[in-house]
Amino acid sequence: QVQLVESGGGLVQAGDSLRLSCAASGGTVSRLGWFRQAPGKEREFVAAITWSGLNTYYADSTKGRFTISRDNAKNTVYLQMNSLKPEDTAVYYCASYYRSIWSDWGQGTQVTVSS
Repeated sequence: QVQLVESGGGLVQAGDSLRLSCAASGGTVSRLGWFRQAPGKEREFVAAITWSGLNTYYADSTKGRFTISRDNAKNTVYLQMNSLKPEDTAVYYCASYYRSIWSDWGQGTQVTVSS
């Protein structure tokens, strides 16, 4: 089982930037990703990166504004979020992917964007 600990959420204004971090430990991972869930909505995919860091994937709603990256030495994945919008408000979750499923999840970190 992979342990995932997110950090970096907070309250910002529209147009601001924020960087989320996810520290991973234990288990086997082929990808790490970010998902988010807004009140009353289903959890949705935001971005993912392969363990090698060579491939990244983005949701259409975040492409061009969000950047996922990783630090191999720290086993940490980052989500740099720029030009934030009120509709980006959600709880952001880090997840690990192995053998075709997102198998482990962090506890989530709240991101609130005020207009």
